[in-house]
Amino acid sequence: MSTIAFIGGGNMARSLIGGLITRGHPAGAIRVAEPVPTLQDALVADFGIVAADSNLDAITGADVVLFAVKPQVMATVCLELRAALSAGRPLLISIAAGISLANFEQWLGTDLRLIRAMPNTPALIGAGITGIYADPAVDADDRALAASVLAAVGPTVWIEQEALMDAVTAVSGSGPAYFFLLMESMIAAGVAQGLSEPAARELVLNTALGAARMAVNEPLGPAELRRRVTSPNGTTQAAIETFEAGGFRELTARAIARATERGRELSQQAGG
Repeated sequence: MSTIAFIGGGNMARSLIGGLITRGHPAGAIRVAEPVPTLQDALVADFGIVAADSNLDAITGADVVLFAVKPQVMATVCLELRAALSAGRPLLISIAAGISLANFEQWLGTDLRLIRAMPNTPALIGAGITGIYADPAVDADDRALAASVLAAVGPTVWIEQEALMDAVTAVSGSGPAYFFLLMESMIAAGVAQGLSEPAARELVLNTALGAARMAVNEPLGPAELRRRVTSPNGTTQAAIETFEAGGFRELTARAIARATERGRELSQQAGG
């Protein structure tokens, strides 16, 4: 069984660790280095994993090193571990937004096995989706290993061009916030039409849940599902026409394009 070292023990690392343990990965084969003692202690208490005294201790002898630190501290962490990672050559997985493989090569060197991944926040409840890109030097076994680790929090999707990882971040990494905004807006609109806030909230959240389940489980696709629920000259059609007249599709496209652009900007700021 692979030994996995987590550099950083925040919410996403916690989700991955919990998912791995649930799927049968031995707790003794998972290490974590987290500078906040309360976070590290909680991970050890809850999952029985190994607490490392330092980042270097965590990665020593590890088969997989998963970087779960904030993008702004990634360079410092990588430079600290450069010599050890170059010597051991574990599989490296980063879940930091906007940090490119070129960034990692700048900080760690080029003779490394590197994976970029972008999970989203529903991973916190085991319902995430993760886009993954592998450096061309990564072989099929390493790709399978990375996918097995990241699948601990939900399905994975391989992306074959690194440049598209910014679009992954814009669509699915940031995507939950778009749905939360729509839910928030629909609740407020329901209250404006006379519903109580608790009633509007219950109706909207469960409608969102049901619609998502239908879209995932039905092979028809969202467009056909929308058409099937939109009766001619009915209430749904009236609402959809209002959305369309307000430029809903164009606004969505602009928002995701801007998020994608921002991802590229973050990568450039990181030094890539």
